[in-house]
Amino acid sequence: MWTEENIPDQSGRVAVVTGANTGLGFETARALAGRGASVVLAVRDIEKGKRAASRMTGDVSVQALDLTSLDSVRAAAESLRAAHPRIDLLINNAGVMYTPKQTTRDGFEMQFGTNHLGHFALTGLLLDRLLPVQGSRVVTVSSVGHRIRAAIHFDDLQWERSYGRVAAYGQSKLANLMFTYELQRRLAAHGTTVAVAAHPGMSNTELARNAPALVRLPLTWLAPVITQNSANGALPSLRAATDPAVLGGQYYGPDGIGEVRGRPHPVTSSPESYDVSVQRRLWAVSEELTGVTYAM
Repeated sequence: MWTEENIPDQSGRVAVVTGANTGLGFETARALAGRGASVVLAVRDIEKGKRAASRMTGDVSVQALDLTSLDSVRAAAESLRAAHPRIDLLINNAGVMYTPKQTTRDGFEMQFGTNHLGHFALTGLLLDRLLPVQGSRVVTVSSVGHRIRAAIHFDDLQWERSYGRVAAYGQSKLANLMFTYELQRRLAAHGTTVAVAAHPGMSNTELARNAPALVRLPLTWLAPVITQNSANGALPSLRAATDPAVLGGQYYGPDGIGEVRGRPHPVTSSPESYDVSVQRRLWAVSEELTGVTYAM
């Protein structure tokens, strides 16, 4: 049974965790710092980040990062590159869920732009800090929601013709997995860095605050029974990031019924997520939309 106690010593390693001021990101960063890593909390709100850092022990710093703005992503990457000659772990954790129809500063649908495109750009801009480091990892957090009404709508990626918040969330989380699988295929030739995905099951965090009432109210009532706390929800990400036995391209989630709660172990994503042709098309579109080309 894999728990936080199984995290190996992380001394000398640098970990960047997006969305680390609360919820799953906070617990992920806290655990890594507690095991000796130098952890960067990459967050939109610096003051909240500082308050989160003050509740952790170890070497913890804060970096401004707003994934809804490619300018902010580029500025954050530049600062991180200047401060850290090497990065061992990049954990793409931040995300939004079931938001009302709105766009990022660059005009992307909010969930797709934040959850996928922002992390796609950040990873590409930091890749040269990861590639020289043997054993480095990119961990991207997906969701069981990647199975719900999920597809990559190339004919309307930004949901301009019609918008469904659940389906848009599913698209963004499916994109997270397809990005991981395609990234791993491209990294394989280098033999140093691997890409892994994880999901927290159903965790009792702030993420579902924008859910439709028909979803949110039952979740609120049933939360004590069907969800797990943030510390347990972070375990799949922590195992994906630190377990020496992890392989590139794996996907980690809870081992309970329906992957809702439980201890972290390898799981299988939806059949759609393994479509190589769609993965490659999504990659090409993501490079075009973000202006970030991966130099591998």
